[in-house]
Amino acid sequence: PPGDTAGCTFCHTSPEERCSTCHQRHQFNPAVARKSEQCKTCHWGKDHRDWEAYDISIHGTVYQVNKWDPTQFDMSKKLADADYVGPTCQYCHMRGGHHNVQRLSTVYTSMGMSNADRGAPLWKEKRDTWVSVCDDCHSPRFARENLQALDEACKDAGLKYTETFKVAENLMLDGMGEPMPKDLAPDWSGQHIWSLKIGAYHEGDKYGGKKGESGEFRMSNCSDIERVCFESVGYWMTYIFKGMAHGSWNDATYCDGSFGMDRWLVKAKAASEQARRFTALEKKAGINWAPSEFWRKGDYLDQLSGMKIVKEFPGKTIFDLCPEPGWLDTH
Repeated sequence: PPGDTAGCTFCHTSPEERCSTCHQRHQFNPAVARKSEQCKTCHWGKDHRDWEAYDISIHGTVYQVNKWDPTQFDMSKKLADADYVGPTCQYCHMRGGHHNVQRLSTVYTSMGMSNADRGAPLWKEKRDTWVSVCDDCHSPRFARENLQALDEACKDAGLKYTETFKVAENLMLDGMGEPMPKDLAPDWSGQHIWSLKIGAYHEGDKYGGKKGESGEFRMSNCSDIERVCFESVGYWMTYIFKGMAHGSWNDATYCDGSFGMDRWLVKAKAASEQARRFTALEKKAGINWAPSEFWRKGDYLDQLSGMKIVKEFPGKTIFDLCPEPGWLDTH
């Protein structure tokens, strides 16, 4: 709905393509675009915690304390000539002044938010480039040791993420997830697939959908345990990944990162145990529970594309209606 997605569309539309997003219209001063705060407008928040991770890291602290001193941070110089006392966002991610921010970044879903082999040959060039940025100021060994620490943190987080999702999956397969996919209003794509059936990982009609079809994360109109799983990987795992990548170790541990994942794993297990106890009691008492009608209507989901597709194109999903691959990315 427009009210809910205003903050999303502010960044994920034309601002991604516009020079003035970073260079500030009217002023259009390159010195302004070289300051870390310029990235803060979009790159902050629970599921993309870049600014916070940088700001409270040792690098961010050096920047905040010294940024007023032009002898320490001379923003009038081009990035190619920059000689800062500490790195800014732009110094690392736009090294030398290029505009391909992703080039010097490990922020890929498969690198930080999935159980990927981070040391696979596929990533070697990008990881070597990452280290080469750090060794502007540090030794290559120091950079690789920190990259290894990041790898280990992501590996540990992946174990917790897998266990949390498995608890929810087993509950759903045993018919105790409430509500079940069939009881829900359709998701934005017009599907009735379990929300954690991501990337066609799960097969079989027990998860809803056909072979190869993927579920869509729901942040509303879903069971509490599914929301817990979403927050565990979408929020706390992000804290860990971004915190370790930016040298904000408190973010990765106490500040909801690792400790947050521990807490949400316990929440998932507690919710699962409670649901199983309720089911046993209902069975013993002869109670046949039926989900409330609310779940079929959802909360304001009539404003989303899913409801429209189900009504106007029965049996279709938004993916069936796309004229060609990639159409959704530009429409």
